[in-house]
Amino acid sequence: EERLSLADPEWSDIHVVTGALKLFFRELPEPLVPYGLFDPFTEAIKLPDPQEQVQRVAELVQSLPPPNYATLRYLVAHLCRVMERADINRMTRQNIGIVFGPTLLRPEREPGSLAVGVAQQNQAVELLLAHFDSIF
Repeated sequence: EERLSLADPEWSDIHVVTGALKLFFRELPEPLVPYGLFDPFTEAIKLPDPQEQVQRVAELVQSLPPPNYATLRYLVAHLCRVMERADINRMTRQNIGIVFGPTLLRPEREPGSLAVGVAQQNQAVELLLAHFDSIF
């Protein structure tokens, strides 16, 4: 078993830490939002009424397996704190969506139009951040 020390200089670069976190989620056998919920999430993002979007995404989040729900809630709460310092770190809601959307929410098979899927993945993460209290 390998032991890591966060006091090591290699972990002082936030990009290394973020990269390791993203790699962890990307390497899971199934994404944090399971494959079976990818289409329902993207359909919820397409709803024309923003309140319906939030309500539907909240229902989907509540349907996650307990470990996935707890992990997603903890991660999104942390990302909300990161977003609070956007004036310093430039991690706006949109930037966090771009960075974490494809990592947390991805289809089992690559779609024909990759750009459309990625935009919806990003928007799903943005919605989670914007409406954290209502969704979780």
